[in-house]
Amino acid sequence: MGRRHELAQARRLLAATRLLTLTGPGGVGKTRLAGRVAEGAVRGFPDGARLVPLAAVRDGALVPHAVADALGIRDEAARAPLDTVVAHLRDRRLLLVLDNCEHVTAACTSLVASVLGAAEGVRVLATSRHRLGLPEERLLTVTPLATPPPGDALPGPEFPALRLFADRAAAVAPGFAITDRNRAAVARLCHRLDGLPLAIELAAVRMHALGVEQLDERLGERLGDRVGAHFRLLTCGSPAAPPRHRTLRSAVDWSHDLCTPAEQLAWARLSVFTGSFDLAGAEAVCGEVLDALVGLVEKSVLIREAGKGEAAGGTRYRMLALLREYGLEKLAALGAVGDSRRRLCAHFVRVAEEHERSWFGPDQAGKLAGLRAEHDNLRAVLDFCLTTPGESPRGLRLVGSLWFYWIARGAWAELRHWWQRLVPREGRRPAPELTRAHWAAALIPLVRSRTNAVLLAGTPHPPTLAPDETPEVSPLAEVLGDENPLLAFHVLSRVELATTLTFHGRPERAVPLCVEALAVCEAHGEQWVRSYVLGALATARWALGEYEAAAESARRCLRLPYVAGEPHAVGGTLEILAVVTAARGDAERAAVLRGAAQRIWYDLGHDPLAGQRQAHGPPGDTPYDEAHRRGHELSVREALAYALGEPLRPRRAAPPVPDTGLTRREFEVAALIAAGMTNRQIAERLVISRRTAEGHAERILAKLGFAARSQVAAWFSGLPR
Repeated sequence: MGRRHELAQARRLLAATRLLTLTGPGGVGKTRLAGRVAEGAVRGFPDGARLVPLAAVRDGALVPHAVADALGIRDEAARAPLDTVVAHLRDRRLLLVLDNCEHVTAACTSLVASVLGAAEGVRVLATSRHRLGLPEERLLTVTPLATPPPGDALPGPEFPALRLFADRAAAVAPGFAITDRNRAAVARLCHRLDGLPLAIELAAVRMHALGVEQLDERLGERLGDRVGAHFRLLTCGSPAAPPRHRTLRSAVDWSHDLCTPAEQLAWARLSVFTGSFDLAGAEAVCGEVLDALVGLVEKSVLIREAGKGEAAGGTRYRMLALLREYGLEKLAALGAVGDSRRRLCAHFVRVAEEHERSWFGPDQAGKLAGLRAEHDNLRAVLDFCLTTPGESPRGLRLVGSLWFYWIARGAWAELRHWWQRLVPREGRRPAPELTRAHWAAALIPLVRSRTNAVLLAGTPHPPTLAPDETPEVSPLAEVLGDENPLLAFHVLSRVELATTLTFHGRPERAVPLCVEALAVCEAHGEQWVRSYVLGALATARWALGEYEAAAESARRCLRLPYVAGEPHAVGGTLEILAVVTAARGDAERAAVLRGAAQRIWYDLGHDPLAGQRQAHGPPGDTPYDEAHRRGHELSVREALAYALGEPLRPRRAAPPVPDTGLTRREFEVAALIAAGMTNRQIAERLVISRRTAEGHAERILAKLGFAARSQVAAWFSGLPR
């Protein structure tokens, strides 16, 4: 509300600079404004906009990891995370939004400098209480909402602070509206709060119990009492801070004073969660806390995230960063910070160990979703273990027990980040859990590299092992017990051996190993390891010339619910299915499958078969290339349906092309020209040949009567949105 001028100004600045920072005090609305700016600007970025929330990131070394998470990068190489991010962004046209940079300013400055120096098509929109300090940075100060001047008896409705109060008050007191009778009181109240959106929202919550006049009177008393008081401020910790900061502190103080003692204690203890949390986590830290949670939600101290949480196993709650900092102050005053953080640590170690014990079983996707929702809290706990004497053993247990989480979601660099810091502090042999993490981090790349080597060859490898050189292995039934916690490792070992045998030209020895491993996975309802088993089985059967059986193994893999929700698993299986399909003589269908896989790798920032594609050269205009382009335009869901022979659901109708005389493809190319892309970059983005891209550009210039690409950009920016 009331940000039209700032929105227009931000869009103008973002069009003229590659780094725009929105600055202002806490609670002024920088995050919301950045979100609206990004929504309006995203059309000019073919690769979209990505929001990187940094409020929960306390260690600057984790900033590149947070950016990689937001970009959806799977980091399975040994590169530094910043190098991985820069490589991913180098050829993209993307808006990167870094939110809440002030507590990790140095790390954000370093990352932005590296990105802007290497990726010409990337622009950065940051929010911070302080500037980042780079030469190319432009600043836009976000000021509080406009309020009526003191003494205005009947202020008009055009003041956004009044409209915000009315909107939030109506949410807790249905039917509330600003009238001639209460307008002056609302204006005084908003003026007392200096137009700060967060302070106004906290005050409006009181409307469920107080009238506007009462609210204004009590707020006036509190602010009068606070003037000149000496207290630590949320925004900068200085007793000489501006009155606006004192106003926000007083509003938060008031919200705290209106809580019951149980709610106040819960507020303080729950502030150790840096991310959102569920009821189980809250109870682990606070004990019986349900009634206090309900009260804190009603008072807008906590935000209920039902829609987001249901996918991760239930309702979740979140506390704004400013209110969390306030809660930590209260917790420190109680002398209970260490105790609460130890409770939090114990809770997540218990959750991690329970998840590891049950990982080789059903609902792996649900477990991963639940842990993803807790990722900020896991980082906070690990940081506590790093910085608190005597806690590193629990940190090692947590990192090691979550080996499946780091590996399955492709966060290998972060796994290395934690174990490299925790092991030296512990000063002894790594815990068994961490040994398992090391082992899995080495084995999975080995499986993939050998499979990819076979696929890259395009034909089965000739035997390089004599029959008597292939190892004999005991049946899995002799190795495994019913409750063996290492089931996943035993079965993955079979997968590694199977891929090794196929790589050395002995696929006939690989098939029985895969069939045996598959039976174990199915008996336990497991899907993650099963996806590797089916991939290895499909590759071995292809090498044996059993093309229909190979294709069915690949399709069985794609039908697994876990695989359908993991694009990297879909991409790898599509690559196998493409090779099998080509061997069956259907080159066009194989090209579509390869195109779909390549699009997935592009989005994930990692193409395991990039060498093969470079050897084939850039795409041209052959029937194969046209089929490849069709595949590249498929979404993951559409690629799955195509691979499984299911009918594609109709897409939502594409927006009509303005009456410009351009075809739809030419209009698409014009948008990319307007975004500053070269013909080479357009060709790579649309998976067409450079010559085709040049032809589109020439026809666009001719049809529009222009002589330069800059004229196309100016024309496109003036089109109605």
